[in-house]
Amino acid sequence: MRHPRIFIDGNAGTTGLRIRSWLEGRADLELLAIPEESRKSEAVRRELLNRADLVVLCLPDDAARDAVTWIENPETRVLDASTAHRVADGWEYGLPELESGQRERIRTALRVSNPGCWPTGAILSLRPLIDAGLVSPTAPLGVRGVSGYSGGGRAMIERWEDPARGLQGLPHDAPYALDRVHKHMPELARHARLAGPPQFVPSVGAFRCGMRVEIALHAAMLERGADAKRMHEALVQRYAGERFVRVAPLVETLDGNEHGFDPRACNDTNRIEIAVYAHPAGHVWLMARLDNLGKGAAGAAIQNLNLMLGLPEAYGLRD
Repeated sequence: MRHPRIFIDGNAGTTGLRIRSWLEGRADLELLAIPEESRKSEAVRRELLNRADLVVLCLPDDAARDAVTWIENPETRVLDASTAHRVADGWEYGLPELESGQRERIRTALRVSNPGCWPTGAILSLRPLIDAGLVSPTAPLGVRGVSGYSGGGRAMIERWEDPARGLQGLPHDAPYALDRVHKHMPELARHARLAGPPQFVPSVGAFRCGMRVEIALHAAMLERGADAKRMHEALVQRYAGERFVRVAPLVETLDGNEHGFDPRACNDTNRIEIAVYAHPAGHVWLMARLDNLGKGAAGAAIQNLNLMLGLPEAYGLRD
């Protein structure tokens, strides 16, 4: 019996490189490789796309859409790590922890769209609270946080690692994408069940990997009877038994918690940590930490790949 054939289209990019590095050495898979000299050959790519049992697309959005149209083999399944299909009809959203039954939908889907890093942190923090009636879908939400510069791909990596710019020693994070509607917002709104996209203020920090996603909930926007304790209970209940989602104990004091905000805490794992912070005035602050290239990208892709191939979901992943 042969092993499933996997083709990563775009394995020279940041996410593709991480996926390949985490899959290499697995004896249960056959990784199809495109020769370097043929990396831009449409004919070679078409052949591999149709020979693979499962294709992982790590391409810009337009290129990912094109690649899907090149697949003529009805048995070839697709896992798209781009933004192209995250709210598209006919595609399953690849966040196994989203809701009951999501794993089975991913397991049997022909087309799966891998989640974005920012939406992963925000959706897993908000969705249980909205489902429980603790936060209204129409609440005027704001999402902010800081990510490692690898989250912006090759261009941002080169910018932040350019010695001439001096960004490696920057003593603060730097907001970006404030002049446009971020491409992750449709995905975040749909899968968190929000009535519309929240205000989004992303920042990049002087570190390569890691992410902290923050959501401030003013007491005035909470549903009647909602408070930090009930929100924490809803998250604990939703993620009970989930291997890759950890809910920290309810935080009511910050004393001695200086190291609890490190966005790099989950680096090199497929783990996400969610914390609920209570305020005496009734406000609530949510914080999620994950590796933007782990649970936010490559780790999630491997989790979905395992499900789609009928393998143990956590195989090859660190939590």
